Amino acid sequence: MNIAVVGAGIAGLTAAYDLTRNGHNVTVYEAADFVGGLSAGFKDESWDWSLERYYHHFFANDQAVIGLIEELGLGDKLLFPRPITSNWHEGGIYQHDSPLSALKLPIISWPAKIRYGLTGVYLKLTRNWRPLERHTAHEWLRRYMGREAYETLWQPLLIGKFGDYYKEVNMAWFWARVYKRTSRLGSFVGGFQAFVDALAERVSAQGGTIRLNTRVQEIIPAEGGGSQVRTVEDQRSYDTVIVTVGSGLMASLAPHLPPDYVSQLRELKSMGAVALVLALKQQLMQRTYWLNLPARSPDQGQNEFPFLALVEHTNYLSPEHYGGDHLVYCGDYVKPEHRYFTMSQEELLATFMPALKKINPAFEPSWVRSSWLFRDEYAQPVPSVGHSANIPSLRTPVPGLYYAGMSQVYPWDRGSNYAVEMGRQVAEMVHLDGM
Repeated sequence: MNIAVVGAGIAGLTAAYDLTRNGHNVTVYEAADFVGGLSAGFKDESWDWSLERYYHHFFANDQAVIGLIEELGLGDKLLFPRPITSNWHEGGIYQHDSPLSALKLPIISWPAKIRYGLTGVYLKLTRNWRPLERHTAHEWLRRYMGREAYETLWQPLLIGKFGDYYKEVNMAWFWARVYKRTSRLGSFVGGFQAFVDALAERVSAQGGTIRLNTRVQEIIPAEGGGSQVRTVEDQRSYDTVIVTVGSGLMASLAPHLPPDYVSQLRELKSMGAVALVLALKQQLMQRTYWLNLPARSPDQGQNEFPFLALVEHTNYLSPEHYGGDHLVYCGDYVKPEHRYFTMSQEELLATFMPALKKINPAFEPSWVRSSWLFRDEYAQPVPSVGHSANIPSLRTPVPGLYYAGMSQVYPWDRGSNYAVEMGRQVAEMVHLDGM
């Protein structure tokens, strides 16, 4: 078959890899000048490795992406350090990334620790997530974990991640976060960009074509079947089209989709991501890789910190790979209409940097050698109660048109592992449907 894939993120590239391996003629369209989507990286001239635009890692049990990397013959490039994740609480940093560290937390009482631990064991052992999606995480955790542990440890993080939506997120999503998490976190030699570049090269070696800087403007039915993909440069016909972009963009790209399916796409809620990356001349935190910053209000202006996560990447992977820079992310999830999407880089620097002095009183703006700003309006799906019934099918009602977006990996959270799973799933579907 002659197949178009819209989007050169990991899902799109994985689908293209499997389809070209099965002998299909595949063209991948990508609006950016790089492959990788939300997993893509960038590289300063003084660095040996690239750095992800948005902080990324694998879990040790992410078999889909690990399996693909090994299939590509790159298993020796996998790295699995054991970094430290912590919470900020009332002026202090407290490690919080294992049952033992949770027991040592001085910020909750022993009765609260016991309820917290028993709840965590249940979530780690159960595989039956479907009953959980009938409840919000806010309601379920407060009832079973108890108000003290929930309101001290988890509610501030839910508020920070989902803002006004935090009371709507269902418990199955939270279960998936606990169930899958491992203490060892994986990366790739050279950065995630090295992995996606290798995957793209394999697609090309198998006969696929990747068109960068080529934004798809419309997908329309072709006479005699199939679809036409229109860009500024040209319009080409395909037997099958797979779209892997955000749900709102999918709805606008294919105006001939039935209203019911379009309604499903447009009703999917999502948070955008903002990542301000700083190259520091000195280390900011002594041990912690990932520091969760609490939020008591969906309005960042009402909180102690103006963003959700402080991630010191070089407390995870050595600064020697990055010319000696100490690399720090100031990351947040906000609605696409939030002011962070219109503020300049200088304005965000001025907003975010005072928080670093709270973490390390010795910090001075002169520590910042360079900075980069990345933003994406479609980064974190918001799964509400009963979300499994709201997910659009991979096969759209239009013959030969398929949609594979982040909301469809549910109950799992968005990530490289599930992008690989979904890419392989839609590729197998397309291959079998065409037989």
